Amino acid sequence: MRYEPSSWRKWVVSMAALLAGAVVVFIAVYAIDYFATGGPAPVDGKARYFLFDPDHITDAVSALGGMIAAVLGIVITVVSIIVQLSAERYTGVAMMFLRDRTNIGVMGYYVTACVLGVFVSLSVQKDFAPRLTLVAMIAVTAIGLVLMAPYFAYVFWFLEPVNIIARIRKEAVSVARSGAPASAGEANERAQAQVLGSLEELTDLISNSISGKDKIIASRAVDALKDFAVEYVRLKPGATGTWFELGPGIRENPDFVAMDPESRGDLEKRRTWVEWKVMRQYLGIYNEALGSMPDINYLIAIDTRYIGEAAAQAKDDELVELVFRYMNSYLRATLNAKAVRTAYNVLNQYRHLVESMVRLDCHKAATTAVGHMKYYGVVSFDMNLPFVTETVAYDVAAVCQVAHELKSPSEMSMLRTFLDLDRPTGRRHQEQALKGVRKAQVKLAAYYLEVGETDKARLIFDDMRHDPRDRLDAICVELDRVETKDFWEIIDRGRNFEYMPPAQKAAMRRFFAWFEAEPRSSEAASPTVTPTPPTAVDTQRSAALAAIAGAPTSSHAPSSETKAGAERTPRAREEA
Repeated sequence: MRYEPSSWRKWVVSMAALLAGAVVVFIAVYAIDYFATGGPAPVDGKARYFLFDPDHITDAVSALGGMIAAVLGIVITVVSIIVQLSAERYTGVAMMFLRDRTNIGVMGYYVTACVLGVFVSLSVQKDFAPRLTLVAMIAVTAIGLVLMAPYFAYVFWFLEPVNIIARIRKEAVSVARSGAPASAGEANERAQAQVLGSLEELTDLISNSISGKDKIIASRAVDALKDFAVEYVRLKPGATGTWFELGPGIRENPDFVAMDPESRGDLEKRRTWVEWKVMRQYLGIYNEALGSMPDINYLIAIDTRYIGEAAAQAKDDELVELVFRYMNSYLRATLNAKAVRTAYNVLNQYRHLVESMVRLDCHKAATTAVGHMKYYGVVSFDMNLPFVTETVAYDVAAVCQVAHELKSPSEMSMLRTFLDLDRPTGRRHQEQALKGVRKAQVKLAAYYLEVGETDKARLIFDDMRHDPRDRLDAICVELDRVETKDFWEIIDRGRNFEYMPPAQKAAMRRFFAWFEAEPRSSEAASPTVTPTPPTAVDTQRSAALAAIAGAPTSSHAPSSETKAGAERTPRAREEA
C-alpha cells in the first residue's frame, strides 16, 4: 500500500510501534538485571569490564544516549539532502524512499536506539547498575556507528536513476499481478490507481531526462514502459472483468477525462486501457523528443513494435490494432515535422512489425498495415517528401517478399496495394520523383522472376508497361550499376535500397527485356507524364540520403551531372 503522509493514523501507529519496541527491549533486559545480574559488583575481579560501578558509570551512560542521537542526526541530514536533490529531478522519489522497507528499518532502528538510550540513562542508581542493559546499549550504539557507512552506500544505490526506474516498473507489475485477478471492486480501484501512478512517474522521469539531455536515463525509462506492457500482456488473461472497467480512481485522470465517453467505453469493451495509457505516454514523449532527441523516437518505435509482437503472440487482436494506430500517429507527427531521418527509421520498425504479423499468422492486421504504409507514402509524396515515399515503397516490397516466402494468403492483396503506390497525383512536376517507387517494384519483380513466379512479375510489368521509356532506361541503368549492399555513407539501416544479389540482378535484366517487345509509341501515348530533368530529383534524393546519414550532400553524394549523364546513356546508345 502506498505511503500517505496526510494520514494521521499511520503517523500514530508508526510512533507507537517504535516506542513500544524500545520499551519492550528495555523492560526485558532490565528485568533480567533486577532479578539475576544486577546489584553491587563482586570483589573477585572476574569479568572486570562488565562490573559497572554505579558511582562512576552515569556519565558514560549519558554519553551513549547522546552518541546514538548524534548518529541519527548525521544520518537524517545526509539522507535528506541526497533525497531532496534527487526529488528535484525525479518526481516521486521521496515517497518511494519512504516506502522502502530497508530505509524504514534503518530509521526505525536509530529511533528505537535513541529512546532506549533515554531509558538507560535513568536506570543507574547509587547501589544498582543494570549490567545487561548497559551491555545491550553499548552494542546498540556500536552497531549504529558501523551501520552508517553501508547505509549511505545503500542510499546512493537506491537513488541511482536506473534502479529507481527498475523499482517503479517492478512495483507496477507486482500491483497489476495482484490487483487484476481481484474480484473486490475496492482492491481493483486501488491497484488501478497505483499502476497509473507508476506509469506517470516513469513518464516524468523521461520528460525530465529529455529536458536535461540525459539520453541514457530516458532510454532506460522508455524501455521500462515497454517491459511493463509486455509483462502485463502475459498476465492479462487472468484478470477479472472489473479490472478492465475505468474505476473512480483513474476515471478523473486527464488522459481519460479528455476522451469522448464513447471512446472510454470502447477502451473498457476492448480491455486495453492499460496498454492505451502506456502508448499514450509514448506518444507524448515522442512529440516532446521530436527534433531535440530523435534517438528516443527510434527507441519508442522499437518498443512499440515489441508490444505489438507480444500482442500478436497472445492473439490479442484489439491490442494489435491499437499498436498500429499509435505507430500511425508516430508517422503522422513525424511527417508534420518534416523529419525525414526519423520517418526513415520509424518506417523500418513499422516494416519489422508488419513482417512479424505475417510470421505470427495475423494476416488481416498485416494487410491493413500495408494499406496504412501506402497511405503515408502518398501523404509524404504530397508533402514534397519523396524520399519518405521511396522508403515506404522499398519497405512494402520487402513485406511482399516475406509474405511470398511464408506463403501468406495476404500476399496478393499486399501486392495490389503496392502497385497503387505510384498512381499519378496530377502534379506533373513531381512525377519523376516516383522513379524510386518504380525501382522498388522492379526489385520485387526481379525477385518473383528469380523464384519462378512469372505471373506476379507480369502484374508488375503490366502496371509499368505504359511508363515513359526514358524513365525505364534510367531505372535499369541505375539499378544495374549498384554493386555493393553498403551505402557510401553511414546510415541506420546499413543497406543500400537499390542493391540486388547477382541472381536477382540477372532476373531484373530479363524483366526489362520484356519492354523491348513493347512499341515505342507507348512513350508518346502517355499524356500525363512530362518528366522533369532528373538532376532536380536526384539532388533531392541525395539530400535526403545525406540527411539520413547525417553528412553534407556535397562531400559524398554523386554530382547531378554524373547522374544525368548516366540516365542519358540508354537513349544515346539507342539513337546511335
